[in-house]
Amino acid sequence: MKRILQTLAGVAITSLLALQAPALAHGDANESAEQIQRLIGDVRRATKKFHDPQAAIDLGYAAFADKDGLCVAQPGQGAMGIHYLNGGLIDATLDPLQPEALMYQPGRNGKLELAGVEYIVFQDAWDALHPQPPVLFGHPFHLVRAPNRYNVPAFYELHLWVWEHNRNGIFNDWNPKLSCP
Repeated sequence: MKRILQTLAGVAITSLLALQAPALAHGDANESAEQIQRLIGDVRRATKKFHDPQAAIDLGYAAFADKDGLCVAQPGQGAMGIHYLNGGLIDATLDPLQPEALMYQPGRNGKLELAGVEYIVFQDAWDALHPQPPVLFGHPFHLVRAPNRYNVPAFYELHLWVWEHNRNGIFNDWNPKLSCP
């Protein structure tokens, strides 16, 4: 009986959390490693179409430059690559299957190759609705303060290297394997 009550309580809590999905987003700190890996697989499936940069452009993504140009790099750290940003997705909610930015690396023959995705939410918009910084895939976002190299207000961001291995970790900002020409 005790086990049944615990199970029912767990279902009730899970249901309540599901109603709050925009606040918690997905992959919050309470999800298991297996659930997070499954969600990362879902991200791969959802972003597979963006291996063709034209598909990204057709869905509202556009190349975004920082103060140094299109390809974002940090000497001694590696690069993030070329960001394609969908400004229509930058709001106070997060959906792991609709990343706000796609990261491409300059590939062979000048063709762009999808390397990863980035989740972005402006700090003011998020903080106005949530008591804690965002978390996806069990991983907290990084805060990029203003002023910054992108010349935008302070924002939270999280990289996910789903298409290019990053020896520093799947959530690390910089990928040492990448470089900018």
